[in-house]
Amino acid sequence: MGLFDNINKSTGKASASMGAGSDRKVDVVFDKLPDNFEQFKALPQAALTDPFSVAALTVLAFCFYPQDKEASLSMVDYLRGPRPLSNMDKSFIADRFRDADYVPRSYFKGALPQNDYLPSQPYTVTVSENPYSYETENYAKLFINSGGADSPRYVMLRKAKDGKWYLWEQYILVGIRQPESSNPWA
Repeated sequence: MGLFDNINKSTGKASASMGAGSDRKVDVVFDKLPDNFEQFKALPQAALTDPFSVAALTVLAFCFYPQDKEASLSMVDYLRGPRPLSNMDKSFIADRFRDADYVPRSYFKGALPQNDYLPSQPYTVTVSENPYSYETENYAKLFINSGGADSPRYVMLRKAKDGKWYLWEQYILVGIRQPESSNPWA
């Protein structure tokens, strides 16, 4: 069963689209989604050498939570490197998924309230930076748009002495518009 097969009905690429100044946007493309933690770690983006890829992998890791909580948490721990999730972090994540399992998939292109946040293929997450993304040395604050929110959410990444980028903080598991199929006002 595929990751998004339950919504109504191993390679990856990244392509950059340059904006003015330092407002770079990068499309991180997953031609095929992994089925488990081992396949997740085998993705080219999982080398953790590019902050844009790590941000997109954060979205992908959280998409697993409704289907396989343990695999999702292992993926997030992998992205966090030497700083694994605490019990408080795990409790926060569980709380975010109580009523809104659709939030992480809303960050994929084509995922909108009108289609119950079913992403289009190839699976693409657009990650952007702004002039303030690298204000603090060895940290990157990158932004991702949700199809259910009016403003982008962000992830904070930290570059370690091994040269890899690791997930430091995430602010993507926040409320967005309900899918139309579950919204009595839509």
